Amino acid sequence: MQSNGAGQGQESSEVPCLNSAQNGESSSAGGTHSNGLLSSTDNGNSVGTSNGSSIGPCVGTSAASMALNSEVGSLKKKKRLSQAEEDVIRLIGQHLHGLGLNQTVDLLMQESGCRLEHPSATKFRNHVMEGEWEKAENDLNELRALMHSPNAIVRMKFLLLQQKYLEYLEDGKVLEALQVLRGELTPLKYNTDRIHVLSGYLMCSHAEDLRAKAEWEGKGTASRCRLLDKLQTYLPPSVMLPPRRLHTLLKQAVELQRDRCLYHNTKMDNSLDSVSLLLDHVCSRKQFPCYTQQILTEHCNEVWFCKFSNDGTKLATGSKDTTVIIWQVDMESHQLKLLRTLEGHAYGVSYLAWSPDDTYLIACGPDDCSELWLWNIQTGELRTKMSQSHEDSLTSVAWNPDGKRFVTGGQRGQFYQCDLDGNLLDSWEGVRVQCLWCLSDGRTVLASDTHQRIRGYNFEDLTDRNIVQEDHPIMSFTVSKNGRLALLNVATQGVHLWDLQDRVLVRKYQGVTQGFYTIHSCFGGHNEDFIASGSEDHKVYIWHRRGELPIAELTGHTRTVNCVSWNPAVPGLMASASDDGTVRIWGPAPFQDSQEADGLHENCSNMDS
Repeated sequence: MQSNGAGQGQESSEVPCLNSAQNGESSSAGGTHSNGLLSSTDNGNSVGTSNGSSIGPCVGTSAASMALNSEVGSLKKKKRLSQAEEDVIRLIGQHLHGLGLNQTVDLLMQESGCRLEHPSATKFRNHVMEGEWEKAENDLNELRALMHSPNAIVRMKFLLLQQKYLEYLEDGKVLEALQVLRGELTPLKYNTDRIHVLSGYLMCSHAEDLRAKAEWEGKGTASRCRLLDKLQTYLPPSVMLPPRRLHTLLKQAVELQRDRCLYHNTKMDNSLDSVSLLLDHVCSRKQFPCYTQQILTEHCNEVWFCKFSNDGTKLATGSKDTTVIIWQVDMESHQLKLLRTLEGHAYGVSYLAWSPDDTYLIACGPDDCSELWLWNIQTGELRTKMSQSHEDSLTSVAWNPDGKRFVTGGQRGQFYQCDLDGNLLDSWEGVRVQCLWCLSDGRTVLASDTHQRIRGYNFEDLTDRNIVQEDHPIMSFTVSKNGRLALLNVATQGVHLWDLQDRVLVRKYQGVTQGFYTIHSCFGGHNEDFIASGSEDHKVYIWHRRGELPIAELTGHTRTVNCVSWNPAVPGLMASASDDGTVRIWGPAPFQDSQEADGLHENCSNMDS
């Protein structure tokens, strides 16, 4: 929180905390309260009088009030408020004022000996809200001495004159508006581009047209409040608090707690009305997808790959048993049932890729497989079976974002760009590909190769560049939705997170056992805040993206876990494929009773540091 520094080196009237006698004399004419702000109505009755004094049950000149003030004054002599205490009182006062509780604010300021803002700021606020633009401009001269950056006066004056100009135009006072534009705004020699835009509003035929083109609420309280919010950004907080400062601080606190919560995995409303300010934000581990919901056993051999469709309604699994199984996800119960089986992949299926619209699925085999299958998932028919050469190794594939092309390749020394019928469009020779990915620009293909690196290849201008360089073989990689981050499974090293834009290693995740088997990890959860990976120790590991230590270890598989896929539409649903021949579906704890949940056979170990 910003400390108050504007009052240093100025006269004592700049300090926001005064004694009770000063506060008692701070009322001014024009309907202002002793706290320096405009009066409002309480239950429909005015709480301000024409001579500027405040009336009501909380403020008066009775003997009881005087005795109370005397007692409060004696207390303040014993203990002076700290700077933090003064700040809190001002924040509360501003919030109460926003709720229209002005008499309460008056009493709070009187008892504490503080004020919400500098008297010059109060005058400025009142003149802006009343549309008295000449007086508001004069107020700027008083505020100049209180500001850290006197040059900001020009910007503030520009905002005032802009509002004045627009209000003249709305009222049909074109000549007056033209005078403001030529005689007041233009001589400032500030933001000439904006002045050209403002001059175009002279051609608006009616007020509605003006408000639409200027994206302006029109003359009145709403636009003037918005103007004040902009003006306040140039004033030190010791002179005038930033708008809705307490609300801003509370919102930041809620967001910080949410960001620090290891298991927060749901989209939440950003408004304060959706949370309790009386309790800290805590997500239970039992709400996290680390309990087995379902075990799929239809494959009869090692399961090498699994991948949810982009819309989250289907799961595809590929196995050494030469089949691909498509599973339908019930979006309410989150249970999966077998939809169809795609057969005939003689070498087994080690990689799968959904088309962007989920209409097609491409299946690739292991190293000695030279064929690629492109299936129409809606009909269950094989659209294309592609093989460029019997000597090829087509072990990886990636879809172009347009859904009309894909790239595929392997470790035999080339990769190709093809259409949906398998026709060769382009090829890149001399690259032994381990894994492929197409970026959202539709031009760049990322390929990890046998030189322990990831390079970017552009088929349009035939250029390539180095992006990632590791010291050990990159067994697989995947890219975040925004294209910024890459998640690598590195032989003997584990899971690494790279920033593709800055080309730097961000984090090495600990715990996983990674040898020279190909293991596929994934981003997942709400906002892709989490990372999951299989492991050769038969476990699934989950990390929060910002932490190196796992937040959960999922046990249940009995052999190496080859692949993990997080449902993109259901943050609490995840799948893992293993050499034990099963696919496990993970979700939140199925029981509400904590003892029952903790007693499940599948263990979700808390690895918090």
